[in-house]
Amino acid sequence: MIADYYELTKPRIIALLLVTTSAAMVMAARGLPPLGIAFWTLLGGALAAGSAGAFNCIYDIDIDALMARTRNRPLPAGRLSKRNAIVFASIIGIAAFAILYLLVNPLAAWLSLGGNLYYVFIYTMWLKRITPLNIVIGGAAGSVPPLVGWAAVTHHIGGPALGLFALIFLWTPPHFWSLALTVELEYAKAKIPMLPNVSGQERTKREIVYYSILLVAASLVLYPLHVMGALYFGAAAVLGGIFLVDAIRTWRERESGRFARHLFRYSLLYLALMCAAMVVDRIIA
Repeated sequence: MIADYYELTKPRIIALLLVTTSAAMVMAARGLPPLGIAFWTLLGGALAAGSAGAFNCIYDIDIDALMARTRNRPLPAGRLSKRNAIVFASIIGIAAFAILYLLVNPLAAWLSLGGNLYYVFIYTMWLKRITPLNIVIGGAAGSVPPLVGWAAVTHHIGGPALGLFALIFLWTPPHFWSLALTVELEYAKAKIPMLPNVSGQERTKREIVYYSILLVAASLVLYPLHVMGALYFGAAAVLGGIFLVDAIRTWRERESGRFARHLFRYSLLYLALMCAAMVVDRIIA
């Protein structure tokens, strides 16, 4: 039962969000942030993300039951009731806001709540089922954690946090579309309008290349804008170059989906290494 509630929160997504939150906190503090602030921010952020993930699962029971990769989740598999899931998601969501508001600061709490409401109401309950641009517009929700991390330390929002927000926003479409290319039939079966099953694989692959170019360009422009330093610029150039090569190889591939899967996996590594580069650059510079 405990494992089912844990799975309901989408823990792999939580881990990724906490990486970007931590990176922003370290950048804001130019080193290790105060231990108490870091602990409560990460705990509050984990509970907030878990609440949003649980509400996503609650609303998507019908489509999750149709796809092979999601039909064994606790709700469509019948291991948890919808009522209990709603109670659980509500409790941890309220706890998250209280922790951030009382033990971190109000700005961090409101930013986190705003990101969660956007994810649940704008992405999950509206965009996901009506437009293939769901990932593009909805990606703003996953870009909020760096703002929360920065605000937790400084009580305001700074340039590096906004830079990381922009990178995550532009990173989201090629990341998810590369996955969508490999499970296109699953999304079609669930009638989710993802780009591959609406506009075709060729259009999707071109869009992946376009967004990858925007992503790399945005990452590099942080240096001439004096948001980040030379060390970061070198790392961004190398990591971005690899990202572009993988995106182009995905575009040129015709059948197997091997490069699309490779791009999906590399995109996760790319985001983690870019966060590390920003942290190291900020501390050293």
